Amino acid sequence: MKRIVDLSMAVRENHFRWKVERRLLRNYEQGDQMQLTWAGWNMHSFSHMDTPRHFDRGGFTTDEVTPDMTIGDAALVDLSSVPANTGIDVDLVSQAGTHIQEQDIVLLKTEWDLRESIDKPEFWTNAPYMTQDACVWLREKNIKAIGFDFPQDYCIRHYVLGDRVPEWGENTTHVELLCSGILMFEYLCNLSEIRTPRPYFIGLPLKLADSDGVPLRAVAMENWDE
Repeated sequence: MKRIVDLSMAVRENHFRWKVERRLLRNYEQGDQMQLTWAGWNMHSFSHMDTPRHFDRGGFTTDEVTPDMTIGDAALVDLSSVPANTGIDVDLVSQAGTHIQEQDIVLLKTEWDLRESIDKPEFWTNAPYMTQDACVWLREKNIKAIGFDFPQDYCIRHYVLGDRVPEWGENTTHVELLCSGILMFEYLCNLSEIRTPRPYFIGLPLKLADSDGVPLRAVAMENWDE
């Protein structure tokens, strides 16, 4: 049976970490003939895509991102058994990712969105995280993009806690993958609902010019060749 799985979280107000400014420019209750909403938020909030410019001064921006870079065959890597506060190392990724092929979009499934609420600091402070050797292994597989359902760098917890500003090199996936031109899809959800190890992924980032990141609507498609 053909299935479409929505992998994007809703952009909404009142999140403790991500601030969304939203107001009605036109309003039926005020006598206007239409409703017109204005909204603004950090491009690296909620489900979004990172481009290399985010961590590389000379990296490309959204201007160079074409649909073939965000759409294609995907490999769902099941890491759902990884405990909280555990590094996802090369052994774990290579054992779970034997089906990864060149130019795949890799989706790392920890089901963290089911284990911790993204509305709480613990979503970041207790999360599993990627190690450098795992990132290097993925980069050498020549993948074209990667998606996460968890805050994938250990140092992200320090941004949330506010206890210190991490060094550039601590942002492991950004340094090892993004700076090498591998697009990153962050804060995906519902990877647990994908039933096949090789779905078709459609990531549609907003066509915002010359940006380091941009909101993303992503879906996984199953059995579409039936």
